[in-house]
Amino acid sequence: MSKSDSLDTEYPLNGCPEIRRVNAGAVIDWLHAGVTDTHRGGRASLFYGVVFTVTGLLIHTFFAENYWLLAGLTTGFLLLGPFLAMGLYDLSRRMELGEPPKLIPTLTAWRPNLINVSLFAGLLVVVLLVWTRASLVIFAYFFNNDFPTFTDVVLNVITFKQPNFTLLYFAAGGLFATFIFAISVIAVPLMMDRKTSAATAVMASLIACRRNPVPMLLWAFCIVVLVGFGLATSFLGLIVTMPVVGHASWHVYRSLVETNNHKDDNA
Repeated sequence: MSKSDSLDTEYPLNGCPEIRRVNAGAVIDWLHAGVTDTHRGGRASLFYGVVFTVTGLLIHTFFAENYWLLAGLTTGFLLLGPFLAMGLYDLSRRMELGEPPKLIPTLTAWRPNLINVSLFAGLLVVVLLVWTRASLVIFAYFFNNDFPTFTDVVLNVITFKQPNFTLLYFAAGGLFATFIFAISVIAVPLMMDRKTSAATAVMASLIACRRNPVPMLLWAFCIVVLVGFGLATSFLGLIVTMPVVGHASWHVYRSLVETNNHKDDNA
C-alpha cells in the first residue's frame, strides 16, 4: 500500500475490522500483485482457471439449446466467483507467508470457517437462482415466449433492434452484479483469513465500498474487462484471467483491511 493511503480507525460494527481508505492507484498494485501471484502459483493457480473454464464450457454444452436460460446461468455462475476463488485467496495467503505454492492444501480452505462460508455461499446461490429466473422472465416478455437463438440475441444487441430488451437485460444484470460485488469484494478472504462471521464479512465489504468508491469502481471495471475477455475467447481466456482476478482480490483485501495477524504488513 502506498504511503498516501490512510487507515480509517472507525468501528462501525462490533467486531468489524478496521477499513483503510486507499487511492485509485492501488488498483494497479492489485493487478500487478495478481499477475505476480499467478506466475508464482504456476500449475496450482492455473488449476483454478481450468476449473472455471471447464465449468463454463459444461454449462454451454448442456444448455446450448436453451439460450434464454444459458445467459442467466453463465452470468450467474460468474456471480459465484468470490466463493469459487477461495482456493486462489488461500494460495496467495500461503505464498505471502513464505510457503511454496501447493494446490492440495488450498482445496479445503473453507474448512476452518465452514459454517459462515456455507452461509455466504448459500446467499450467492440464492442470488444466482433469482437472477436466472429474472433472465428467463425478461426473455419471455420481450420475445413473446418464442425464445430466440443465440444469433437472434446477438443481432438484437448489436443492431439495437429491441433497445428496451437490451437496456433492461443489462440493467438487471448490472444490478445483480453490483449487489454481489458490494457484499463480497473482501468478504470471502476475510472469512477465510480472520474467520469472521458471514454478517461481519458482508458489512466490512459494504463499508469498504462506501469508503473507497473510486478504487472500487475501477476494480469492478477491471474484473468486467478480464472476465469479458475470458468469455469472448469461448471461456479459454478464463484459464489465466480468473487466477489473476482471484489472486488480485486477496491483495484487495490485504490493502483494505487491517487484520490482527498482519498488523503492520501494509503500513
